[in-house]
Formats: sequence, C-alpha cells, structure tokens
Amino acid sequence: MSAGERKGQGDDDAVFKALAAPIRRRMLDALKESPRSTGELCALFPESDRTTVLQHLRVLERADLVTGRRVGRERHLSLAPLPIKRIHDRWIGEYARAAVELLDELDGQGA
Repeated sequence: MSAGERKGQGDDDAVFKALAAPIRRRMLDALKESPRSTGELCALFPESDRTTVLQHLRVLERADLVTGRRVGRERHLSLAPLPIKRIHDRWIGEYARAAVELLDELDGQGA
C-alpha cells in the first residue's frame, strides 16, 4: 500500500467516524441547506450545549467535511462535499455497480 493510499484510507476513516454520529449528520444536513454562522448552527441544536456542538463541529472539520471562514467576529461554516463524493465513488459506486451486474446475471439466467 502506497503512502497516498494510506492517507486516503485515513481520510476515509475520519469521514466515516464523522458520519457515525446522528447529530453530526444533522449538522451536515443543515449546512447543505445553506452556510451558517457558528452561532446559527448552535441554535439549531438546543438539546446540546454550545461546547458539545463545537466539539462535533471539530470532528467534521478534521474530516474536511466542513470549512469555516471569519467574517468580522463571526465564523461562517459551509459544507465541503468532496470527502462524501470520495466515499461514494470508492464504496457506494463500486457496490452499486456490482449489484447491477449481479442482477443482470440473474436476469440472464432466468431467460
């Protein structure tokens, strides 16, 4: 395994870890709708205190799923979809293609 492959696997591990928590998936859904400030994002999760939301946000940022930029005193957050696309291309796309091929083979056997 090359260094690039190991890095890609580590990146994938961080994405899977980030996607494992329901609150983080809900945070990504909120950012998919529109960019938000940190305060706006925290307000969407009144069941969690600000510190908890910020800890989840750090996990998302480490996985490169969220980017932030300062605008004055606020930090504006946006969804960064490329890591999810990478997961889709590597895992979901391959499995979907294999499933379609299997269904095609089964269909051909039944004829």
